[in-house]
Amino acid sequence: VARWEHKTRALSRVFGSPRAACYCLGAVILMLNCVRSHCFTEAMKSQPKLEGLDCHWAYYSGLAILAVGTLFVISSFLALGFTGTFLGDYFGILMEAKVTSFPFSVLDNPMYWGSTAVYLGWSLM
Repeated sequence: VARWEHKTRALSRVFGSPRAACYCLGAVILMLNCVRSHCFTEAMKSQPKLEGLDCHWAYYSGLAILAVGTLFVISSFLALGFTGTFLGDYFGILMEAKVTSFPFSVLDNPMYWGSTAVYLGWSLM
């Protein structure tokens, strides 16, 4: 969708501005993320637990991994802002400079690694 928008600017025309189109696409992405998280939760609840993972250390390890992942995701969002997070560059909304503050000073792709850690931690819990 973003590449299509970059080539055609169709969403920007439909919504009246690139910023409005980016915010609408971001809202759709957020809603789809909620659906994905719900489906993941339901799938995990319906699966049997391995005996080795049905203990306190596995739960708290999962909780710690989930917390670190959440830290990376939220700090990435705060560093990039809404349009930086949700494909604003494809709408022509560019940042003034490359973000090099935390968490980008620690990882190249903190949003992806953080999201992966969230789901790994959730799986262990």
